Amino acid sequence: MDLGIKGRRAIVCASSKGLGRACAIALANEGVHVTLTARGADALKATADHIRKNNPSVTVTEIVGDITTPAGREAVLEACPEPDILINNAGGPPPGDFRNWTRDDWIKAIDANMLTPIELIKATVDGMMAQKFGRFVNITSAAVLGLSNGARAGLTGFVAGLSRKTVINNVTINALLPGPFVTDRLRGTAKAEAEKRGITPDQMLAERAKQNPAGRFGDPEEFGLACAFLCGAKAGFITGQNILLDGGAFPGTL
Repeated sequence: MDLGIKGRRAIVCASSKGLGRACAIALANEGVHVTLTARGADALKATADHIRKNNPSVTVTEIVGDITTPAGREAVLEACPEPDILINNAGGPPPGDFRNWTRDDWIKAIDANMLTPIELIKATVDGMMAQKFGRFVNITSAAVLGLSNGARAGLTGFVAGLSRKTVINNVTINALLPGPFVTDRLRGTAKAEAEKRGITPDQMLAERAKQNPAGRFGDPEEFGLACAFLCGAKAGFITGQNILLDGGAFPGTL
């Protein structure tokens, strides 16, 4: 299926590993020129080199930095000032008991998972509206983790109104809510829980996988392909949506 976005330009945040990397690869496979950003230079270069090798006609730009800081955002927007596609992504804060979280913890989470995406949307949305094409995909979360979802719920609320104002100019804003995908974060939380229970991380992961209706974890490639579809030329009638990718774990009926 040709998504009709060959030659478009995309910024993909936190794209050296995991779900961000999968989104960048999926877009590059569609012929989209990608600007990648992450804090880890080595992992970022490895992802960029992988994309270049498999998509030699695509331009790949690497920006090492922290997208949650003004300097990090400035560097990315200088490299790609007029993107057609923006994938907002940032690592979530660690889980824990809300009784132990300080005001600084909350501010840091809100800054990373709510205000950073809003700042990037603010910087790019007018250009997209002027050219009558734009796609925003915010990677949020299906899991209820206080600091993370407290901030991401704010982003979701903000997008709900804005997405209905931009769509008339063929600019859509949607969110993808990942359930359990095979990423470093999943492995890290499994390791911590396994240590508490006195079992191996592999045993912990196997137990968790069996609890999912799909009987497995998600493959990041599946996530990347869903993201690419939302960025497609024919996805202009989908906006303001929060799409859950969790293997059926959410038990709702609607």
